[in-house]
Amino acid sequence: MKKFIIAALLSVGTYAVAQQTPSMPERKAMMEQKKAEMERARAIKQQQHLAEMQKSLNLTEQQMNKIRVMQQRQMEERKAQLEKNREMQKDRLQAMKLKQQQKEAEMKSILTPEQFAKWQENRQKMMAQRQAKMRSSAEGMKMKRHGMHKKMDLQKKP
Repeated sequence: MKKFIIAALLSVGTYAVAQQTPSMPERKAMMEQKKAEMERARAIKQQQHLAEMQKSLNLTEQQMNKIRVMQQRQMEERKAQLEKNREMQKDRLQAMKLKQQQKEAEMKSILTPEQFAKWQENRQKMMAQRQAKMRSSAEGMKMKRHGMHKKMDLQKKP
């Protein structure tokens, strides 16, 4: 029951936040708040799981302490790995941008100014098409997750 209440509160809170378009500092504050709420929910869930383990396995206090230490260590390792992955992703993105700039400079030296302008225009159109396709795909996935695709299909049928 507690899990349901927490999930309901998070859902309602998320829905209410989605209805507004806050400024960047407000978004950051909301993200930090949401992160803290998720961390509290995770800690509660972990405590409940540990209590269930103690009950079902008849663990001693010494065993419980060792499990807590192990769980803490594993959580810290996951966080460190996540941060490492973020840094690697940033590095890859930077390398891709650098390669794109090099390609653009090389194309500029090869093409005439008119050709280069047309090439850039075509590239911009292609990027806009890809972004639109990704947005529609993401919206479709969102609708599918919430079962709205079924409602839309029913509305289309005569």
